Amino acid sequence: DGCGHTILGPESGTLASINYPQTSPNSTVCEWEIRVKPGQRIQLKFGDFDIDDSDSCHSSYLRVHNGIGPTRTEIGKYCGFGFQMDGLITSKSNEVTVQFMSGTHTSGRGFLAAYSTTDKSDLITCLDNASHFSEPEFNKYCPAGCVIPFADISGTIPHGYRDSSSLCMAGVHAGVVSNTLGGQINVVISKGIPRYEGSLANNVTSKVEQLSASLFTFKTSGCYGTLGMESGVIPDSQITASSILEWSNQTGQVNIWKPGNARLKRVGPPWAAFISDEHQWLQIDLNKEKKITGIITTGSTLAEYYYYVSAYRILYSNDAQKWTVYREAGMDKDKIFQGNTELYQEVRNNFIPPIIARFFRINPLKWHQKIAMKVELLGCQFSIGRAPKITMPPPPQNKNDDKSDDFSDDFIHSVKTSLQTDKTTFTPEIKNTTVTRSVTKDVALAAVLVPVLVMVFTTLILILVCAWHWRNRKKKTEGTYDLPYWDRAGWWKGMKQFLPTKSAEHEETPVRYSSSEISHLRPREVPAMLQTESAEYAQPLVGGIVGTLHQRSTFKPEEGKEASYANLDPYSSPIQEVYHAYAEPLPITGPEYATPIIMDMSSHPSTPLGVPSISTFKAAGNQAPPLAGTHNKLLSRTDSASSAQVLYDTPKGQPGPGAAAELVYQVPQSLAHSAGSKDE
Repeated sequence: DGCGHTILGPESGTLASINYPQTSPNSTVCEWEIRVKPGQRIQLKFGDFDIDDSDSCHSSYLRVHNGIGPTRTEIGKYCGFGFQMDGLITSKSNEVTVQFMSGTHTSGRGFLAAYSTTDKSDLITCLDNASHFSEPEFNKYCPAGCVIPFADISGTIPHGYRDSSSLCMAGVHAGVVSNTLGGQINVVISKGIPRYEGSLANNVTSKVEQLSASLFTFKTSGCYGTLGMESGVIPDSQITASSILEWSNQTGQVNIWKPGNARLKRVGPPWAAFISDEHQWLQIDLNKEKKITGIITTGSTLAEYYYYVSAYRILYSNDAQKWTVYREAGMDKDKIFQGNTELYQEVRNNFIPPIIARFFRINPLKWHQKIAMKVELLGCQFSIGRAPKITMPPPPQNKNDDKSDDFSDDFIHSVKTSLQTDKTTFTPEIKNTTVTRSVTKDVALAAVLVPVLVMVFTTLILILVCAWHWRNRKKKTEGTYDLPYWDRAGWWKGMKQFLPTKSAEHEETPVRYSSSEISHLRPREVPAMLQTESAEYAQPLVGGIVGTLHQRSTFKPEEGKEASYANLDPYSSPIQEVYHAYAEPLPITGPEYATPIIMDMSSHPSTPLGVPSISTFKAAGNQAPPLAGTHNKLLSRTDSASSAQVLYDTPKGQPGPGAAAELVYQVPQSLAHSAGSKDE
């Protein structure tokens, strides 16, 4: 009565003491007799060992024997709290007896061990998890019987399992190994995720857990795709059933829960049998032989109809006449699959080994209220490899016909011999869809390097472009009298008047001279400076072209002989200090508007007549020596309030001509009037 969890498979298994991992009861005993195929030997590995050794292994111990029965021989006797056994216990034959004795004690969990044939050198136990191994990828052999109630797993496929999960139990949940057979697993470690979902699969329930440092997944054959129930690739005509539930609701509407409704995740009612008994079935025709590796089922998915199938069998056939009940390898009993525990949850079951068939049938054995379900099949295409077609080359041309006939006979005989001896079929090549660790590292490295290189090249290009712009800007700003940074925008606006414009109506934006720089210059440098510096009041027409006369100006050109730059001597003029190349601000007690300087347009025949030139200055009186300009002559203002040289209109709103300081002057009506005034 001292036997605990026990699964003894043909090649591997798991055994534990009663009540493990709790304290085993007193005065109990259990013996396990393990047999494998003749010619093989058995190896035993302990996952946990905690047996009271207070009496030096007298009443509580674990003993391992070679052989079974009276002829068995002892391999070893073991006891101790937290006893660590690094190596494996290996038998000399294909039979082993394990005996557990529990005497009087107060503590001790007992033990848990796994066994396999000696050709499985990488055997682990059901208690091993991913954190026990430092390799990023490794292969291990899981024994049978690792679905144990005292181990937990978190996660699901394809997202992965938490690193604290039992490797072998997770392998059963993922459908990689069978609980009754065990098998090889290929584990890949990767970075953890914030949340691990739970699900029910292969009679193993995974729990919902939170973030972990790492997770693990399994390399598989990749044959786990859906076969067409949900997507509709399998038409309704290929889905049949033993019976169909038909019923009318209170409004008299007929509801038919036909087999075509048995599609996973399809909105609406499921398939339901008219009679609920163990003889009902749902059949799916795949149209040709396929490799079926699993099935997913749900209940009715309708809250008002709490129907689902809790257990079922699987049958398969290639002609829909002769059916075979699915059994696991080496088992003589039909495999009973656990179904749903409620109507919504998706439950997955895998077939190890897979089913190769065209027709697939589900036979419900247990259900809740009524037989109703939706399904999806997992698997992939299956094709048997064919021998390559051999084309016999033409025999060599030879004058000797007998030799040619002999050659043909020998060749045909060799071909027949090769075809007769090569009777094995080619196994289908199943590609692995899981990325290996090395490939994952390369992909991760490329994902890091590519953005970095792009950023580096982009930065270099931006630096070159900025340097080019800075160089061009520096060249443009080189000169004797460079403008300060804050005056360059105004300088450009002031320079626009030197360029031809489309319309004479465009108004000029006032700009300013840098008077601080002019004050530091020598007197002979003033005229040149005035040609380049911005005016504080109005922009003079200096060094301009004929087209510049189209612009509006407040300056009046000198009448008569044009002055040249040679005549510009600021010391030769007795009243140099009161004449400027721009209009001066009006005194506080003076008129409201400045005196305009009139431009002589007679020397520019290309200038169209009638172009108004608005001015806010008073009429000019005595002329002053010009200071700058090749085509334009500048006149200064005088205190005279009236001049016979220019005709001005009477300002609007005034009764007539009055005091000069009270009038607002406008531009002469035409240049011809100005010329006529001069003649008079």
